[in-house]
Amino acid sequence: MMKQKTKMYSDPDPHTSRPSFENDSEPALPALPQPDKALSPENRRREVEGRLVRITVPHVTLEGNLEIPKGAVGIVLFAHGSGSGRRSPRNRYVAHILRQGGLGTLLIDLLTPEEEVIDMQTAHLRFDIPLLAERLMGATDWLTNHSSTRHLRIGYFGASTGSGAALMAAAERPDVVKVVVSRGGLPDLAGPALARVKAPVLLIVGGEDFPVIELNRDAMTKLKGDKKLEIIPGATHLFEEPGTLEEVSHLARGWFQRYFHEDRDHSRLQV
Repeated sequence: MMKQKTKMYSDPDPHTSRPSFENDSEPALPALPQPDKALSPENRRREVEGRLVRITVPHVTLEGNLEIPKGAVGIVLFAHGSGSGRRSPRNRYVAHILRQGGLGTLLIDLLTPEEEVIDMQTAHLRFDIPLLAERLMGATDWLTNHSSTRHLRIGYFGASTGSGAALMAAAERPDVVKVVVSRGGLPDLAGPALARVKAPVLLIVGGEDFPVIELNRDAMTKLKGDKKLEIIPGATHLFEEPGTLEEVSHLARGWFQRYFHEDRDHSRLQV
């Protein structure tokens, strides 16, 4: 069924029956703050991207960029869509807006550089949702054990195919993952795990992204916890239209802040 629906896109990946949803050809985005030119090149890179971390999960080591604002209550782990990654200006822009709201961010590549080379030829790893979910869970476990992050509540931001992995991982870590946001996501890729997701879920879809709207409406009937579907008028799948990605970012920030703070307040009452 998913195969038939995705054929409605006009630009399929030549190596697979699925379309290529994400790419690194970025639309014009609002300007991000520029680092101080007086800093060394390494410190300028760190100011832009965050601290480089290496996370060991089963069989591989993944690289990510970690940034935690002072006073953060929670941290958002990004699950990127197919063909995208932690250095994508689109992902960095969303992460910047989240950090402005006092949220930590971890942008991580769920495939190794070697796997990305293979995937560019075969396009099969980007749709291996159980593999991506397993690596998200590995990164989640790292966050719960690392000294700088173990006190923070954890949420997922999934985009396109990454949304399926985020929802599957959230179902497997119900006591750890407090909230999920999906941007232009394919939640059906989570399969039966959708019904086991306990975290509050915000699904954000472009108003012109008609096949994906239907997939998300169907997912709303299967999710059991708090859930909301936001449709951005005039936006297509990649939210390339002026102001649409900014709207996504602020909706996501509000959802994370709301449920991170609700969980914190609930935990205080339990003490």
